[in-house]
Amino acid sequence: MIIGIDASRAITTRRTGTEAYAFFLIRALIPLATARGHRVQLYCHQAPPPNFFPLNDQTELIVIPFPRLWTHVRLGMALQQKRPHVFFTPAHVIPGMYFGCSVATVHDLGYRYFPQAHTRWQRVYLEWSTRHNCRRSRRVIADSQATRDDLVRFYGVRPDKIDVIYPAVDPNLRPITNEREITAVCHKYGITPPYLLYLGTLQPRKNLIRLLEAYAHANLPHQLVLAGNPGWLSRPILAAIKALPAEIAARVCLTGYVDEEDKGALLSAATALVFPSLYEGFGFPVLEAQVCETAVLCANTSSLPEVANDAALYVNPTDTNALTAALIQIATDNDLRQQLIMAGKTNARRFNWETTARQVLHSLEQASGLPPKN
Repeated sequence: MIIGIDASRAITTRRTGTEAYAFFLIRALIPLATARGHRVQLYCHQAPPPNFFPLNDQTELIVIPFPRLWTHVRLGMALQQKRPHVFFTPAHVIPGMYFGCSVATVHDLGYRYFPQAHTRWQRVYLEWSTRHNCRRSRRVIADSQATRDDLVRFYGVRPDKIDVIYPAVDPNLRPITNEREITAVCHKYGITPPYLLYLGTLQPRKNLIRLLEAYAHANLPHQLVLAGNPGWLSRPILAAIKALPAEIAARVCLTGYVDEEDKGALLSAATALVFPSLYEGFGFPVLEAQVCETAVLCANTSSLPEVANDAALYVNPTDTNALTAALIQIATDNDLRQQLIMAGKTNARRFNWETTARQVLHSLEQASGLPPKN
């Protein structure tokens, strides 16, 4: 069969979770699908760099530049002109004008829980695009059981239509023990060990103001490193840092965007990852920390227990006192950290892109109703 894939979100120099999902999944899916006799058509809004995808004689890269409304106009037209047997969008939306067989991934429904963290236009579009994807798709892929439950609850999607398929992280990510490399990365971002690390976009649902309050109460010698770009409504977070006592505010480090090649060293050198997010569809930083053999403190809500398994110190993210106690515990209890590190190494083995791609391909084959040639 012919599999069409929206690869537009995979082509970016600065990947967040959904872009990384698209990039690594497509790279794993191409050789698996073509080995099973399928053809793969990748649709892009611009030409990717050379060797960006593992192309072969069973793949076609379709570059269709368009200034605005690329998905709903240009991609939709291309799909209608040369309709694949199944169209897959890993990180975006099915074109409104396309009515062929489709499968879409829904990553999370955070806007449903925290509408104030989005602009009005973002809420309208996310509401429409999620409902549209669920209605138009033959099958829906969810990153976690938590997201699957949300789709059933909020949109009435039939449970048997949803495939829970866990993603993974960058296969090149690994623990870094080279002190010179760690020192260089810390110097690059203005970090002075020891430090507790938050990794992700700075936005309200990440619960960073409460994390800052707990950090101030904990009065630890560790820096608190907030690694990630400011997102929508990040100003109150930045204001909360300035409102801290001067000696505590001086120990809060804002790195901005972290280059992918620096992530391993940044995670490996941290005393712990602290991730008290109020809602996550998956929670990539938790798994990334476990891969890098770093202890994890995270919220006990949404998908995080599903992802971290028994390899994290859990806390009620809305309880500042509990979060303060958890910060002190994970920063000072070396035995606990070693237990979490060992459990995290085991847990991280559950996730890999080959398994993800195999399950996604099975979902695409089910949706199309066409068997592989091989």
